[in-house]
Amino acid sequence: MIHTSAATRWWRDAVIYQVYVRSFADGNGDGVGDLIGARDRLGYLSDLGVDAIWLTPFYTSPMADFGYDVADYRDVDPLFGTLGDAKALIDEAHGLGIRVIVDIVPNHTSSAHPWFQEALRGVNRDRYIFRDQPNDWESIFGGSAWTQVEDGQWYLHLFDSSQPDLNWDHPEVRAEFESVLRFWLDLGVDGFRVDVAHGMVKPEGLPDIGHADQVRMIGSDVVPYFDNDAVHEIHRSWRKILDSYPGERIGVAEAWAPTPERLARYVRHDELHQAFNFHYLGTRWEAGPLRHVITESLETAASVGAPSTWVLSNHDVKRHVTRFGSVERARAAALLMLALPGSAYVYNGEELGLPEVLDLPEEFCLDPQRLRDPDSGRDGCRVPMPWTSAEGYGWSSPWLPMPGGWGPLSVEAQSGEAGSMLSLYREALRLRRTVSGELRWSDSPEGTLVFSRDDGFVCTVNLTGSEIAFPAPGEPVLSSGPVEPGTLAPDSATWWRAKVA
Repeated sequence: MIHTSAATRWWRDAVIYQVYVRSFADGNGDGVGDLIGARDRLGYLSDLGVDAIWLTPFYTSPMADFGYDVADYRDVDPLFGTLGDAKALIDEAHGLGIRVIVDIVPNHTSSAHPWFQEALRGVNRDRYIFRDQPNDWESIFGGSAWTQVEDGQWYLHLFDSSQPDLNWDHPEVRAEFESVLRFWLDLGVDGFRVDVAHGMVKPEGLPDIGHADQVRMIGSDVVPYFDNDAVHEIHRSWRKILDSYPGERIGVAEAWAPTPERLARYVRHDELHQAFNFHYLGTRWEAGPLRHVITESLETAASVGAPSTWVLSNHDVKRHVTRFGSVERARAAALLMLALPGSAYVYNGEELGLPEVLDLPEEFCLDPQRLRDPDSGRDGCRVPMPWTSAEGYGWSSPWLPMPGGWGPLSVEAQSGEAGSMLSLYREALRLRRTVSGELRWSDSPEGTLVFSRDDGFVCTVNLTGSEIAFPAPGEPVLSSGPVEPGTLAPDSATWWRAKVA
């Protein structure tokens, strides 16, 4: 059970597990994950050792973007269960000491939302962004960011045409979302992951891209860039709501910012509590770039008194087993991430070492992002979790087909295997609770990272494909690979306990 006295600042070093609800666990046998299934697996999450779960949207939705197109922010879509199921999940999670964070989608609604249906009839149209002529903005999902309605006006949608952008200059929009936040806080949730937290407020005058600096690169993706300073006023008002509830309720920004310094603005003392560290997620498996982004992340977060966050995978990017090129690197990356000070996010299935599924049949690939680029579709990282080794892996006709060779990756198969990825995560999360203190870098051979924290904790990482000579800094307590005296194994990470004088 969560006690208020123990809740203070729990989020600063929490491990938060992302439950992609559709793909986590199916409680009613229809092939789609749901809240009943998630509730049934809370024991698994407790055994794993997570501090909180983040649930992707389960609200009433036409599912054009798999729930990120919300038609009713105060109810559960029948595909996922009922409001009673949500309440039962929250209460049972709290009974196990697990906090619950839910997604909030404030940049846009579904085109099926009653407000937008009114707007199509010409009623209260100013809750959204309509204009007589479109500008040259493009949707993140491909094509124009504008769609014309019957009377000739155009509405803005940074994502799919079924996701019209709200006008955050309108007082009714602000009041409505403050009410929505209170609805879920009253139900017992411990916070919100804020979707597109950077993009809610648009550049004044909606200037063409050719006349404003609105485009930037994120990996291989070209997306509209806003990161408008005016959005911070909204986050400050939300922070006041969160602070009015007991138990340290938190806000987590999904904010695409051009620099760590800009990202730190979202987690100032009177704004949100955390922001996803996409700079870390996008860093290649090399010692120099990783040391740079870790140092920069810690310094910029500390400059505003906030913890940094760390993440390797989520529902929008290729799984890191595939991105890094091997299970060995993924194991080492997990120990590196979990050794860092701050809060870590684990995406469901990464603790099993699941790879990206790259050969899904075309008829199952329905992600609207694929309209922009077939290779950028997110279906492959959303394939359901394998729970058992038997055919079907604990699913009946899963909504996305599961590879035939995933039996050894299942929870059932890995639970009893001492060297499995699941066992590695379980032990890392257990030991992580004994680690504290700031990170201190040590000199180390090229291609390696070595740092220490308090109480003699040392982490060594070899990011090369070769053995590297290095004297043991203490007794090994957990390693992603073999430990040989005087050497660091290729693509491996090890946690050590040094003798403290």
